[in-house]
Amino acid sequence: MKHCSKITVLMDNRAQPGLLAEHGLSLWIEADGMKLLLDAGQSGAFARNAESMGIRLADADAIILSHGHYDHTGGLPDVLPAMKAPIIYLHPAALQPRFSVREGMAKPNGMPMAASAALEDLPVPGCHWVRQPVRLSPCIGLTGPIPRETGFEDTGGPFFLDAQGTQPDMIDDDMALWIEADNGLVVCTGCCHAGLVNTLRWVQEQRPGLPFLSVIGGLHLAAASEGRMRETIAALRSMDIRQLIPLHCTGDAAVAQLQEALGERMFATAMGGSVFEY
Repeated sequence: MKHCSKITVLMDNRAQPGLLAEHGLSLWIEADGMKLLLDAGQSGAFARNAESMGIRLADADAIILSHGHYDHTGGLPDVLPAMKAPIIYLHPAALQPRFSVREGMAKPNGMPMAASAALEDLPVPGCHWVRQPVRLSPCIGLTGPIPRETGFEDTGGPFFLDAQGTQPDMIDDDMALWIEADNGLVVCTGCCHAGLVNTLRWVQEQRPGLPFLSVIGGLHLAAASEGRMRETIAALRSMDIRQLIPLHCTGDAAVAQLQEALGERMFATAMGGSVFEY
């Protein structure tokens, strides 16, 4: 019998009454005897939600950054100082400057300066650079960088490494976290810039033969083409997925389309304050 797994949504674009919402994501994960923070929202609002819900962020065994965008890293200065010996897992590319460029207008969307400064202040052993799959415990793992194998998935937006929009940002730091629960795998995603199907297939390679009990997090399908949605839905139908819980950047239209195609039985709605146990 494995440890009970519990996932609390600390930050999402929507929130239950009494909690704060913003364009950002943060999940509090309790599994296999560990307490983990996946992403830190856009600001310190996720920390205030945690306090309102009776969650002590200082008790986190580690912080995992799914990637280096501002809406997943902005709250780091609000949590790192509270931890006695902070440990953080991230890909080196999470620290690079990056931009979204629309109609010639560039907007920085990388890690805020305050967040990167907070990382620089950590003792050297505090940062664990994830360049390949990592096992955090017997039942918890990080995918590391996710191979881009499907022909229909892309990063989901006009992302670049320069303000002029000449160097595409493939968001190589994008990764997910998986938990082996009693009845299958729980996959936690930040934005799925590598593509949802690519992500799930990579998890399957690491933990073959196990069904997907739940997939929770941002899926970044707001700008997905009709063809991409069609291919994504077909791929999801071919996989053994019991529950899909889209958050943050998935997009309202994509959520409605997924729900209609996949059915109520395997679909769950969530927002800041939602709690799921496995």
